[in-house]
Amino acid sequence: MMRLQKFLAMAGVASRRKSEELILQGKIKVNGDVMRELGTQIDETKDKIEYDGKIIKTQDEKIYIALNKPINYISSTIGWQGKSVLELIPGNQRIYPVGRLDKDSRGLIILTNDGDLAYELTQAKFQHEKEYEVDINKAFVSAAKKALEKGMEIDGKAVRGIGVKILNNKKLRLTLKEGINRQIRKMLGILGYDVLDLKRVRIAKLKLDDLNIKDGQWKKIRKEDII
Repeated sequence: MMRLQKFLAMAGVASRRKSEELILQGKIKVNGDVMRELGTQIDETKDKIEYDGKIIKTQDEKIYIALNKPINYISSTIGWQGKSVLELIPGNQRIYPVGRLDKDSRGLIILTNDGDLAYELTQAKFQHEKEYEVDINKAFVSAAKKALEKGMEIDGKAVRGIGVKILNNKKLRLTLKEGINRQIRKMLGILGYDVLDLKRVRIAKLKLDDLNIKDGQWKKIRKEDII
């Protein structure tokens, strides 16, 4: 027995968080009945799980793909907000992107059907770092560095400090262990900076530079390459 959202993540339908949204939206059926309860327990060997009119089964083979995401692609399996990163991966593999990378941001993103890995990489308690190179519109000052490292309040929520390395007076390398929606852009915006370019260069121990893939290209990797 397992929770329905965990089963959906293991089956490669979506991340666990996105699977919870699908359940709440009434898009998942169990044995023909719509399920809206997040605590629903299912028997993956007996129960019939359906999404979008298709029966869902767990996948034995775990797939791990590193993609160098271009600007103007969204990190979602659903493309109604724009072109999904899945359009860059040929074939009909049931995989999904791990975590967010905004439409107007670029760089490293992982796609997988491994729900446990996706959960670990997106939960701050596991302390997996994500590193970004950021170009800003004006000279960066020491007071702003201290503010970023200390942390601040965003949209009424306290956000932890982040690691800051100054590459030059308008280019930064920032390291996060958590990630709220558009966190870097919001933190810098509060300090009076506009982000001109944001590129994710590392997730945990996986570095974009080591992959030798250009914008829009992808490469199959192993779980051991990531954590």
